[in-house]
Amino acid sequence: MTGSFYASALEIAVSVVLLAAMVTLWRRSVRAIVRSLAVQGFGLATVAAVLGFHLGDPGLLVVAALVLGAKAVVIPYLLTRLVRVDPGSRETQPLVNVPASLVAAGALTFLAFAATRSVTAVVPSIAGRLIPVGLASMLVGFFAMFTRRKAVSQIVGLLLVDNGVALVAFLATSGVPLLVELGASLDVVLAVVVLQVLAVQLRTRLGAFDLDQLTELHD
Repeated sequence: MTGSFYASALEIAVSVVLLAAMVTLWRRSVRAIVRSLAVQGFGLATVAAVLGFHLGDPGLLVVAALVLGAKAVVIPYLLTRLVRVDPGSRETQPLVNVPASLVAAGALTFLAFAATRSVTAVVPSIAGRLIPVGLASMLVGFFAMFTRRKAVSQIVGLLLVDNGVALVAFLATSGVPLLVELGASLDVVLAVVVLQVLAVQLRTRLGAFDLDQLTELHD
């Protein structure tokens, strides 16, 4: 893989990860938010694949396939099944409206680049200078968790944070060991399965996925 093609492919894949995170703040439909998460998983898998081809590391290619299966297929599929049982699957009243959320996402991106300036100086490579994008994706995920009312949207926010952590690991270390990524992916899938079961039980018993409604029921 030539240097220019490697740089372009890596930059495009990393950009897809960040843009998909921002789309989750833009869209109100929970189905669309889950689809954006799947796109982000595809972008993350592409990052691992590009690094694997560039470094000639078969282990990274296996990690890319693992990430693709878990984060772009299995987890979005489980969340889609969860959304199907909730007829009101829209973020109608997030704590922060869409325009303000997008402005906040832009501010968090600038903050990520400013905060990691010293880190990118220590890792003077094409992958190293893209580390701030991973941190930005993490911050957007935290923002989504704190400002969305639907339980599924908050699960997606948590997964955005996890994907951001994985992206930073890929870019900073040129990949993570296969067993580490396998364990992390299985943990995330298990967490989503457990959350799906709990959410279905809540819907069956209480008829709500909206956290405000659940709080009112608790009160």
